[in-house]
Amino acid sequence: MQSTIVMVKLFGAVALLLFGLSLVKDGVTRAFGSRLRTGLAQGTSGAVRSFVTGLVATLALQSSTATALMTASFVERGLVRARMAQIVLLGANVGTAMTAWIVAIGIGWLSPAIILAGVVVHRMSRSSARQGAGFALVGIGLMLLSLDLLSAATEPMRESRALAAFLGMLDSAWPVALIISAGLAFASSSSLAIVMLVLSLSSAGVLSAGLTVALVLGANLGGAIPPVIATLGSAPPARRVTLGNLVVRGMGCLVALPIAGIGADWLQHLPLPRQNLPVDIHLLFNLVVAIVAWPFAGLLARVMSRFVPDEEAGETGPRYLDEATLDTPVMALSGATREVLRVGDLVEAMLTRASNAFNNNDLGELHDIAKMEKQVDLLQQEVKIFLSRLGRDGLGAEDGRRSIVIIDYAINLEHMGDIIEKGLCEQIGKKVTNGLKFSEDGYQELKSLFNLTIDNLRIAQSIFVSRNADLARHLVEVKVDVRHMEKRSAERHLERLRDGLLQSLQTSSLHLDMLRDLKRINAHIASVAYPILEESGLLTESRLRPEA
Repeated sequence: MQSTIVMVKLFGAVALLLFGLSLVKDGVTRAFGSRLRTGLAQGTSGAVRSFVTGLVATLALQSSTATALMTASFVERGLVRARMAQIVLLGANVGTAMTAWIVAIGIGWLSPAIILAGVVVHRMSRSSARQGAGFALVGIGLMLLSLDLLSAATEPMRESRALAAFLGMLDSAWPVALIISAGLAFASSSSLAIVMLVLSLSSAGVLSAGLTVALVLGANLGGAIPPVIATLGSAPPARRVTLGNLVVRGMGCLVALPIAGIGADWLQHLPLPRQNLPVDIHLLFNLVVAIVAWPFAGLLARVMSRFVPDEEAGETGPRYLDEATLDTPVMALSGATREVLRVGDLVEAMLTRASNAFNNNDLGELHDIAKMEKQVDLLQQEVKIFLSRLGRDGLGAEDGRRSIVIIDYAINLEHMGDIIEKGLCEQIGKKVTNGLKFSEDGYQELKSLFNLTIDNLRIAQSIFVSRNADLARHLVEVKVDVRHMEKRSAERHLERLRDGLLQSLQTSSLHLDMLRDLKRINAHIASVAYPILEESGLLTESRLRPEA
């Protein structure tokens, strides 16, 4: 019974630590998320800045996994070079080790005050940023409190003969101890939590110095696995970053494990508190790994590019963005135009599948839409990066305007993809899953608007290439028709509600949401016409009628 109580207290303290970590991450993301992402994307122009950026981001987010995933996403979009990304993650590893060291320096007595301050800031603030800061403070206080609870929970373990026997077996099998610790870090998605657990066991006097090193090494190895799992479905550049970080930590563990005993004895002779040995080992290991791996970051990036090769160009990557044409703007713009037309074809396919799913109540039509939307995001980002590189060498006025038109259309297509995936697909999924049926009139209105939207996108593709002013005028006029259709359909739907039609009552929110989303998609479609009408002198600056 006593051992059960001890285990409940132990697991509860670890759970509280993980909850505190999640509060800090969520709070900091709410308070400074956009600035953190911007800083992470921009702070990689040099190796030192990349290292410091990774370290600071991890100290703020209390999660090297979050830093790794953000960095991987920036590499995938071409915003961060592969070599710099590896250095960012070296900084992130040191950052999470510094967090453990700071938490363990004995300021747990401040936890009630920090929690109180966080609650006050959250309750007294109206802005999302300040409320996020309050969440973060509460999370920090809970982390400190959990450390005291961990220490109290592990105190009775000194007298446990079963635990002493188990740890004695691990003490003679350090590789097994490393694997167990790595598994725990992977399961909890936090190397920090496992290091804190090892710290508590070490403070209770139940771990030898060598076993402490092995467990800390395992926590480091296991903490690098979740980002690899999270990026399995991402593009190759993102997978290379997280896998490279796992390789670096794995090699560090392979080198450090055989000399764990020597290293632990050496640390114990330093003028450092012996009860903080695990966090000292954690910090020293990551500092040494960072120093040794830093010069080889470029080589690691090249090896990872061979180990995780790019996918075939015809699958998800760009087909027509040839860097050799950057010296010839006309050819480069032609290639970018073809690539954006390909994006438009993808969006049309997404719309068609959504329409088929709506008409046939077939969720199978929606399965690939998320994957297609991800490809749309990738291609439009590649187009923007390609044309930004073209613009560095200077463009003529006409080519500059064309470049802006291409980028604007690509952005609008990406917005359409978002609306289809996050709006229409969710609404159609609810319709099919819940077995909802629209009234016949409501169904026909939505079906007609779907068909008109697909036709308008095909017209927009033609306008984008031909720059035909008559077609552009027609598309803008159709946009007005769509607005009128949406308004009339909404009014008729409300009339059916007033008449008490059961089918309209059940599908009310879905009907109005789908009308709104299709109207938004048509607004993005029509945007391709405005530059052409403006060049032709057919567009006024305001839709307001002149005063009489």
